[in-house]
Amino acid sequence: MHTHSLPGRRLLALAAISGLLAACSSLPTQHDAKIQAAWVVLGENGQAIARAVTTDNICPSLVQDGNLVAMNHRAGPSTLPLRKTASKPEDSKPSDFPVLTCEAPLLPATRTASVGGRDLPIPKPVAQKIIVIGDTGCRLKVADNYFQSCNDSEKWAFREMVETAARFKPDLVVHVGDYHYRENACPEGNKECAGSPWGYGWDTWQADFFSPATALLKAAPWVVVRGNHETCVRAGQGWWRLMDPRPLKRGRDCVDESDDLRGDYSDPYAVPLGRVGSEQAQLIIFDSAKVPIKPLAKTDAAYQLYMEQFKAVNKLAESADFNIFIDHHPVLAFAAERKKDGPLNIFPGNLAMQDIMQTLNTTRLFPSKVQATLAGHVHLFETLTFSTDHPVQFVAGNGGSSLDTPLPTPLAANSTPYTEAKLDYFSNSNEVGFMTMEREQQSWKIQAWNKQGKLITECRTQGKKTDCKNM
Repeated sequence: MHTHSLPGRRLLALAAISGLLAACSSLPTQHDAKIQAAWVVLGENGQAIARAVTTDNICPSLVQDGNLVAMNHRAGPSTLPLRKTASKPEDSKPSDFPVLTCEAPLLPATRTASVGGRDLPIPKPVAQKIIVIGDTGCRLKVADNYFQSCNDSEKWAFREMVETAARFKPDLVVHVGDYHYRENACPEGNKECAGSPWGYGWDTWQADFFSPATALLKAAPWVVVRGNHETCVRAGQGWWRLMDPRPLKRGRDCVDESDDLRGDYSDPYAVPLGRVGSEQAQLIIFDSAKVPIKPLAKTDAAYQLYMEQFKAVNKLAESADFNIFIDHHPVLAFAAERKKDGPLNIFPGNLAMQDIMQTLNTTRLFPSKVQATLAGHVHLFETLTFSTDHPVQFVAGNGGSSLDTPLPTPLAANSTPYTEAKLDYFSNSNEVGFMTMEREQQSWKIQAWNKQGKLITECRTQGKKTDCKNM
């Protein structure tokens, strides 16, 4: 035993401890004011991706289980040139993104993660409680002569709804599309929206979505579905820079309109929800952003794209016992429109999608393992069940954007959103609110709530059977 070496060993040990303490003290613990937003989005096969938007010129580090991980540069600061938009040129402007979007994948066994002192929500192995919202932004649109009261939290109640929903402590949040609505400038003299940012740049994305959604971005990871407001002629540039979980690729970024056939479409993917008992459940995410109302010609490039994508949906559905198909446009729901003092016009589900889906799956439209479908687009909450073999349809388009005219209840005899579907139960609400889906062994409890947390509708789904009641 060489006792004369002990002091040296002690010094080495002390040095190692000091190094560890120094490393720990260097981890970002202070709130980084340059970070504008930080969240977690789930992508293909449920891969969790940490995202951050910063005004700094370098990406922040992700702290993952105490280890510093470099975040990757997704999209740098840029003012994108004015391209063709859904508005007239005089009502449009270049999209300014004076921010850096950064990202890094989370490891499957991650227990804690943070960016710039902001804790990030960690995916759970089994998503027991899911919040569903949609159609949330504040509408400013010259073509419709419609300017929502973005400065009035009662008339645009997205933030209030979000804060109520966050108190439900979800494991997952699903947004069914249409995040961005402030397309044109608020008219001079209109106090209800005075000072609002507009256009398709970061300031509008921040005002319309990221700032009011903060409480839910902190509460749980998100699954994001693309709406028609996120097509290339609208907020597609921001969609690809900020929201979509897949890599940002040149030509698929909605910058050059000659590439819009790539930028406006994307392949479906699945997000596993975990196994409860013997049942494996998953979400199937479908990009219907560009789908028209009427059936497409079979020679149309979009028809061919959607046909291949629905074939992919059929394959994805085979990997789970219980599938929830999610897109923006309802396949099995109604829409209503009343112009001025005219009659109420009621429209069926999306005819273009029905036409393609019945080619693959005949009159059921969906693969046999799809038991439920979620959508938005119609600014109502709707529940529809069928006595025929069709999945239950929920519409969660009542997230805060200008609400639609409610549908009459009861509906006229033999009303149906699809000619081969026989309606069994129907309810709707034009109150701002959200939906919860909660797993209970082999069944699901689905509830609709208003912005204050008052229960509106409750359903229970087990296999292909759904029973609902109004509250």
